[in-house]
Amino acid sequence: MKTAAIALLGSLLLSGTVYAQEAAAPSSEDCSAKAADKKLAGAAKNSFIKKCERGAAQSSCDASAAEKKLHGAAKNSFVKKCVKDATAH
Repeated sequence: MKTAAIALLGSLLLSGTVYAQEAAAPSSEDCSAKAADKKLAGAAKNSFIKKCERGAAQSSCDASAAEKKLHGAAKNSFVKKCVKDATAH
């Protein structure tokens, strides 16, 4: 039973990698424009842009997990990997 669960989780992680590449994070231009509207500069601007991109990726990955009907540990693992892949620069 454990081997089947591990194999299932592994296949979910691999499929999440493919989907995360398709569901790209918002462009830094979108988040930069929002930062400019708020008149942010320096470290505050960089922090805002990073949080903006991560938040959009989180929303996208949560929606993907819901479409795949994932719950519990499988959902958490999928979303974590998806966000990490989507926000990698």
